[in-house]
Amino acid sequence: MNTFFILFQKEWRENIRNFKILWIPLVFILFGITEPVMNYYMPQILSSVGNLPEGTVIEFPSMTSEQILMSTISQYQLIGMLVVILAFSGIISRERKNGTATLLYVRPLSFTGYVGSKLAILSIIVLGSFILGIVASLYYTSILFGVIDFLSFIEFTSIYVLWLLFVISIVLFTSAALSTGMASTVSFVLVIIVQVIDGLLGTYWTISPWKLPMYAGYVLNGDVESSSYIWSILITVLAISFLFIGAVFFTKNNVWKSKI
Repeated sequence: MNTFFILFQKEWRENIRNFKILWIPLVFILFGITEPVMNYYMPQILSSVGNLPEGTVIEFPSMTSEQILMSTISQYQLIGMLVVILAFSGIISRERKNGTATLLYVRPLSFTGYVGSKLAILSIIVLGSFILGIVASLYYTSILFGVIDFLSFIEFTSIYVLWLLFVISIVLFTSAALSTGMASTVSFVLVIIVQVIDGLLGTYWTISPWKLPMYAGYVLNGDVESSSYIWSILITVLAISFLFIGAVFFTKNNVWKSKI
C-alpha cells in the first residue's frame, strides 16, 4: 500500500503540472452547461444571428428534462470520450518511451500498485469531471426545463459512472499493451467505433457493456428492462476486472521495451 500511495502522489503531481486536473473538468462542465442553455434559447439565437428571411417561423419540439440530460450524455459520448482517450492513452506507454519507467522499474516495484495508482488517478479526474459536468447540466436543466426525479438521476449517474470505468479500463489496458499511437487507435475503435456499430446493429442483442449509456437513459425515463440491464452491469464489472489484470500483465511483460 505504501508503494501505491507514493506512486499515486507522483501521478497526482504530474497531472497538476500538465493541467489535466483543470482543463478536463472544464470541458465536461462546459458541455454540461451548454446543452440545456443552447436548447432553451435556440429560437432566440436563430432569430438573432440566423439571417433568416422576415416572417420565417421555425417550430421546435418541446423537450423534457430527461431528454435534455440525455442530450448532454450524447455530447460526452463523442467529445468526452475523445478527450479521455487523447489525454490518457500514453499514461503507461509514454513512460516506457521517454525513459521515466526505467527509473521506476530499477526499484522494487509492485506492478499491481503501479497500475492501480494510474487507475485511481484516472478515475478521480474522469469521474470527477463527469459528476461536475452532469450536476451543472442538472442545475440548468431543472431551472429551464423542469425538475428531474432525484433517485432516478442518482441511478442514471451510477450506471454512466460504471460505463466510464469501463472506458478508463480500456485506455489503461491498451496503454500497457501497446505504443501510445496504437493505444489511441485501438481505444478509439473499442470505445467510439464499437459504440456506433452497437447503435446500428444492437437490436440483435441486449446485453453488452456498450449498452450501459442507453440503459442509463432508460433508467432516467423509468422504463428499463431489468434482466438485460443487470446482466450488462455484471458483464461490465467482469470486463473491468479482466482489463485491469491484463494491464498489470502487459506492464510487467513490456518492461524490456523501456528506453534507458
